[in-house]
Amino acid sequence: PLAPQDNLALYALLGAIFGRDAEAAQLSGKLEAQLHNVATRAWPPQRVLYAIWRDPLMTVARDTYISAMLRLVNWQTLPAVDGGERGAARYPSFDFDAPWFAEVDRVLLSSEPYRFTAAHADTLRRDPRLAGKQIALIDGEMASWYGSRAIEGIDYLMRYATQQATQ
Repeated sequence: PLAPQDNLALYALLGAIFGRDAEAAQLSGKLEAQLHNVATRAWPPQRVLYAIWRDPLMTVARDTYISAMLRLVNWQTLPAVDGGERGAARYPSFDFDAPWFAEVDRVLLSSEPYRFTAAHADTLRRDPRLAGKQIALIDGEMASWYGSRAIEGIDYLMRYATQQATQ
């Protein structure tokens, strides 16, 4: 899946393979309800850098599942690149001196695949290049795991975005 909606086809496929069509339909109903719930709220726009790795620092392209999940709460990932573009990576490396970084409102430090910690966040808060940027840890499982985590992941992101808006 490249977007949360892609889980509907995944549930149907798994339901058919394992003879669990009723359970798959139930999951699809729950996912559709969550997608409707998130879509009916007005989310303030945010430009975010979602860090997934350190040494080198790496982020996500806009055509990843993670970026699509974040768009549900109106968070646009930077840099504005798709991994399918010629020469572009789905998980590009970056540095805080990149020209596009000035547009970032919020830096999200994921818990996976690299486990960023509060100590990493504190170090970044002291970096003058990040002055004025919100820096926060985010549960990478909830933002990136499709299938079994999709429904719970959307609920998590709604609560997380609401919490972050007050900070």
